[in-house]
Amino acid sequence: MNYETIIIEKKKQIDYLSLNRPDHLNTITPQMCDELQDYFGQLQFQHETRIIILRGEGRSFCAGYDLKSADGVSKGPIVGLRFQKQVSEVYARMRRCPQPIICLAHGATTGGGLAFALASDIRIIADNTKINVAMVKVGLTGCDVGISYFLPRSVGQSVAAELMMTGRFIEPQRALQLGLVSAVLPKEKLLDEGEAIAQEMLATSPMGLRLTKEGLNLSIDANSLEAAIAFEDRGQILCASAGLFEEGINAFLDKRTAVYDDGQ
Repeated sequence: MNYETIIIEKKKQIDYLSLNRPDHLNTITPQMCDELQDYFGQLQFQHETRIIILRGEGRSFCAGYDLKSADGVSKGPIVGLRFQKQVSEVYARMRRCPQPIICLAHGATTGGGLAFALASDIRIIADNTKINVAMVKVGLTGCDVGISYFLPRSVGQSVAAELMMTGRFIEPQRALQLGLVSAVLPKEKLLDEGEAIAQEMLATSPMGLRLTKEGLNLSIDANSLEAAIAFEDRGQILCASAGLFEEGINAFLDKRTAVYDDGQ
């Protein structure tokens, strides 16, 4: 697919994914949904891509869904549900892809834009970021595109209810205090911080990094400590049996950079 609403820049093992509707605050359209579904749907077996840095072109990250393109949601239950699932599937594919996603958000990060940030693994935001659950402000519920799943797991039930039931904005420093984001920085420093985190991730073994994302996803919903530990045990033995643990130890003792075999 030739993308028009997103830009993909591949630099070695990092994909830079930019939302590319800057004249419209990168608001989401059906075309953007199709393009994001296509991109994230291909990542499962693209082992050469290890990390994704997600950002937005122009003066905002993403101001949610383009209301001028949202008439499909009101066309009755059959067409409306198809329209809704075209959007929500994007976020499901973001979580399903094995590569960690580092989100760099600035300006308007509202509605579906907030959901993009929540579906990412690490969130770094600018000090001018404006965050809210916008859907509840336009006659819909605050439960949309995974927000009711992600948000209470990030900030707890009470704060999630406050934000989802009112649509009020959360200031960047409060978002940091609550653990919703990892850092708040001036906009011009976002990329440097995102790339610094990405480089530390690249120093890990490819299998270990992928299993870490998978393990975090599973552990959030694990019904017991035993279930989480069972996955952890298998992941550690998989990595060790592949020789990754041995290489990691030898590199540490030799004071050199580890070179991990990814089976390529």
